[in-house]
Amino acid sequence: MGRNQSIDSLLAELDPLAQEGYFVGLHIRFASPLMTFQTFTPSWTDHYSQNAYALRDPLIATGISQTGAIRWSEITLPDPFGIMDEAAKYGLVYGVCVSCGPMTSRTIGSVARSDREFTDEEVATISGIILRLHHESQPPDNLTNAEIEALRILASGERYANGAALLGISESALKARLSSARRKLFARTSAEAIQRAKDYRLI
Repeated sequence: MGRNQSIDSLLAELDPLAQEGYFVGLHIRFASPLMTFQTFTPSWTDHYSQNAYALRDPLIATGISQTGAIRWSEITLPDPFGIMDEAAKYGLVYGVCVSCGPMTSRTIGSVARSDREFTDEEVATISGIILRLHHESQPPDNLTNAEIEALRILASGERYANGAALLGISESALKARLSSARRKLFARTSAEAIQRAKDYRLI
């Protein structure tokens, strides 16, 4: 099973535990996650975005400041903007926040339901899934020289044919190198791979 398939499989395990949806930000570096997945209702995510709650969210602050699992009801950080009360109006009444990984590459997940607190067993299961997602999506520490060359030539604005000629390889070889780099960086496009490689200081 490939890494992307493994991530999909783990998210499928998380889904039935999240009656009111989930949010997972994987490997947050330089304030931006490598990947995000979320299934909260569009009405809540729209409200959250429109009010710029990410900058004030006690769940994110908790996930950044500590690792482990904590029920939302146990979070003691102040919530001066009433974000948790707002979330409850959209059905996100009870939840668990899970955080893992070093500060330089932190993963934060939040899972919600409307009817009751999560049991200890559910919290342990959710924590295990988030931890496995963190490990499964570990970004590469390095790229091969060939992959770096391919990304750099494309980042310079060259088209495939000309970029391949400059590197002295075939266009299909250039595309193969870019495809490999995209897989390692969990990028859908070469432009996204270039940006992620820059963000992670790989090029």
